[in-house]
Parts: sequence; structure tokens; C-alpha cells
Amino acid sequence: MRAPGIVRRGLGVSGVVDHGTRRRRAAYRRVVWGGGEVLVTVGLLLLLLVVHQLWWTNRQAREGAERKVQALEKEWGSGEEEGEEKGEGQEQGAGVSGAGSGSGGSAGGDASSGGGSGASTESGRAQGTPRSSQAYAVLSIPRLGLRVPVAEGVGKRDVLNKGYIGHYPHTQQAGQAGNFALAGHRNTHGEPFRYINRLRRGDEIDVETAAGRYVYVVDKTLPQTSAHDGGVIREVPRSTVRPAYGYSAPGYYITLTTCTPEYTSRYRLVVWGKLTSMRPR
Repeated sequence: MRAPGIVRRGLGVSGVVDHGTRRRRAAYRRVVWGGGEVLVTVGLLLLLLVVHQLWWTNRQAREGAERKVQALEKEWGSGEEEGEEKGEGQEQGAGVSGAGSGSGGSAGGDASSGGGSGASTESGRAQGTPRSSQAYAVLSIPRLGLRVPVAEGVGKRDVLNKGYIGHYPHTQQAGQAGNFALAGHRNTHGEPFRYINRLRRGDEIDVETAAGRYVYVVDKTLPQTSAHDGGVIREVPRSTVRPAYGYSAPGYYITLTTCTPEYTSRYRLVVWGKLTSMRPR
């Protein structure tokens, strides 16, 4: 008569054990499922962030940059018509043309010469001093199929993140004796300087402003230097980190700088060119 009772008690203990195991397993499944949902959500957010940075910012910046180029060209066209009516076009033309002839037909001469000084002074008067973040020029690089606005300053929010090229303050303007130094993003936000590593000696770099068109020719490339190498944008550009790269004599230079390697901002890639000609509007 006792044996059945023992069996029943045994079954009861087994039932309690099975119920507790099932609850633990259910809780474990809920934790795993919840963790999986969190991981999937985080993954989707990261994917959206990557899409935003690599696709949307490029699309948005390029469209804005194209509109700005068109607006500048339209503005200069109107300015030319007004200048002709007032006789101002001839006056501006004489200033820039005189600067070119003062250096023997090429503006790339020594800045210490009389013609070089005239180039700096007259070009500066014709262009004026742009306001901070103002887009005032168009940079074109035929080899890269690039045509993009140039704005004063190198701030990210107001200049570089708009897909513009930024002009380093306190460096010279296009056509002036010294160093016309520029910066641009290599990745995201229009990435205008993504492929400047493909530029070779002799490639043209054109700069258009309200005063005229300035043609530079690529001369040297510094593949990598410190992000704090301020020597590359000096009036006579020469790397302070790698002194073998740069120049030792005054001239009419253009400097293009961007981050390297791609998708990092650890180092800087530098391309230098020399002014070969300028044509007034």
C-alpha cells in the first residue's frame, strides 16, 4: 500500500523540477531574443548612419555645390554686362593683364620683381576681400571632372561640409604672388578632393573669379605629412615635417590639401601647382 504513495510523491518532485527548468529556459530565450533585437536595431542604425555619411551627404553637398557654381557664373555674367556699360571692364582688364605682362608674359615669375608686386596688388584690388564663408570662386580640375565653389575659410559646417573648397585665411588669393592655399574633404560631404592623388605633373587647375580666370599647372605632390604641417601653406610652401618637399623661392603657387589615408583624418595629402597664365573678364 505504501509503494503507490512513494511513486506519487516522486512524480510530484519530478513535475516541480520540470516546471522550474521550463521557466529558466523561457527566461533564457527571452534574454537571447531581446539581445538579438537590440543587436539588429543597433546594426540597422549603424547602416543608416553609414548610408547617410557616404551617400546622402555626398548627394546633398554636390547638388548644393552645383547650384552655387551656377549662381556664381550667372552673377559674373551680369557683372560683365554692367562693366561693359560703365566702362569698368576695360579698367579691370588692364590691371590683371598688366600683372601678367609684368612677369614676362607668365605670372609664375619671382614675386620680388616689379611685375610680381603689381600682380599681387592689382589682383587683390580686382577681387576684393571675400567675407568669411562666402563662396567667391570656382575651382575646375579637368582631369578629375571637378568643378566646385571656393569659399573663404576652412570651417566644416559653413564651408567644407557644403561640398565647397575652403580657402585658408591669411594665404594669398588666386593670381596673387605667394600661395593660394585650399582644403577640401576627401570623403563624405561631396568629397571634392577624393581623387587629387591621381593628379600628375602638368595637369591644369583652373580658378575663376569675378576678376578673371587663373590657370595653374600641377608641379609637385607630397603624398603624406602631419595634419599640423603648417609649412605646406606658407607663402613659399615647404613641408616642416619633410623638408625635401616644397619650394625655396617666391612665386605664384596653389596648394591643395586633404586628408589621407581615405576615411581617416590622421595625415594630409598635398598637391602644389604654379600659375602659368591669367585672363581678365
